[in-house]
Amino acid sequence: MTIENLILIYLLAINVVTFIVFGIDKSRARNHRWRISEATLFILAILGGSVGAELGIHIFHHKTRHLRFVIGIPLILILQLLIILLALRFLEAFI
Repeated sequence: MTIENLILIYLLAINVVTFIVFGIDKSRARNHRWRISEATLFILAILGGSVGAELGIHIFHHKTRHLRFVIGIPLILILQLLIILLALRFLEAFI
């Protein structure tokens, strides 16, 4: 298995987990139960789950009134995409 495949598997897994965690938190919010911390939601996004977080925000209509999430999650996604693009350019120089 190549490093690229491992990275893709990791990104798929972290995004699925992040999406599910957003759904769980929304369900808990509706039922007035113990919630998942905002810090945990952001950490999952920073660890590569920003696409799952963005999907969770829109599909579950969760955290849509919190500017930290409405602005922060897309910014994390954009920064991650820029890092990936820069890393690919850097690697192209050596290949």
